[in-house]
Amino acid sequence: MKRIVSFFVTIIVLAGVMAVTTPGLLNKVRLGLDLKGGFEILYEAQPLEEGQKVTTESLNRTAQSLEKRANAQGTSEPEVTTEGANRIRLKIAGVTDEAEVRKKMKEPANLTFRSSPDGGKEEADFTKIELLGNDFKENGAEVEYDNLNQPLISIEVKDKAKFAEITKRLIYKELAIFLDETMLSAPTVQAELTDGKAQITGNYSNEEAKSLRDTINLGALPLKLTEKYSQSVGATLGKQSLDETVVAGLIASVMILIFMIGMYRTPGLIASFGLILHTWLLILVFVMADFTLTLPGIAAVILGIGMAVDANIITNERIREEMRNGRSVMSSVKAGNKSSFRTILDSNLTTIIVAAVMYAYGTGAVKGFALVLMVEIVLSIATNVYFTHWLLTLLVKSGLLKKPKQFGVKESEIREL
Repeated sequence: MKRIVSFFVTIIVLAGVMAVTTPGLLNKVRLGLDLKGGFEILYEAQPLEEGQKVTTESLNRTAQSLEKRANAQGTSEPEVTTEGANRIRLKIAGVTDEAEVRKKMKEPANLTFRSSPDGGKEEADFTKIELLGNDFKENGAEVEYDNLNQPLISIEVKDKAKFAEITKRLIYKELAIFLDETMLSAPTVQAELTDGKAQITGNYSNEEAKSLRDTINLGALPLKLTEKYSQSVGATLGKQSLDETVVAGLIASVMILIFMIGMYRTPGLIASFGLILHTWLLILVFVMADFTLTLPGIAAVILGIGMAVDANIITNERIREEMRNGRSVMSSVKAGNKSSFRTILDSNLTTIIVAAVMYAYGTGAVKGFALVLMVEIVLSIATNVYFTHWLLTLLVKSGLLKKPKQFGVKESEIREL
């Protein structure tokens, strides 16, 4: 009796939560440029120092750094393109505060490490530029912790000899870190550093240390950017096409659910509920993590749902095979769940590895597709493997599922042991 109560309470509570929260969650999902439109800025690139030229390489590096600044977590999928010899166009979806976007994009333009020729310690005294942001290795700054669990920032530069000369000259003097003309920190050089590595220490909180790390990692723009103009941009897909895509997705989903229930009866009904829960959790993740939904993201969602359906089909087919071989319902469910779990886990792990590689080395839409796919797989294992297995086991142990026909297996198909 307890198992039956647990089953129905779980279903009713989850169904109620999903029914109440889904409309609000859908309204909070942030859509990408191709689905909703956004904000566009055109920059003109100029050399940081007089006499230098804007090269194709420096322009591309600046565009890459700008994209990293706009898409630090790989969830917003901005569009960054170079135009002509010295222009970069940036498009960001779902912008609500244009001034904040301008500020955020401008922040990394002038990251410098400066010394004070006269030995002064005021902000205005640090006038000599020793290092630029692009003197540091890509992702060379990391947050670490000392013996007292105090955060510090480890950094690594490209030119070890240059860094050794600077640190030797500035021993026991301060090397200040500036973002534009604002001093962020002024750590003291304690020794000559010949390996190109250093640690920035101070009374930093975790948030301050992470912020300084991100500034160094993402703040290195090889060129100075000047905004030429900005404007709002419309969705490339269009509202009508988006509505048609949603309708097509709903029709396909209903057909899948009907197939699952018709083919596998009660286990198919449980699997259908698992798929609905899986989709709701995905929407929740999009809202909580502030992901941006784009066409590549939709492709990843569709692929993930397809893999979830496959997981349910594999499990139910293994259970039916065991029943056809003459096993009892309880024995078939245990054996089918166990054998299908290994197959499902192996296939999902290989997909996660591929997606992780795509996320690590991809950019823009590729990075977003990979991230959504990894989230989909994790949710699929949680809902369409563990959760549905648990629900099915509850019903079998309670005695509500005790006949092969409730699994879509005919008596004539059962072979005697």
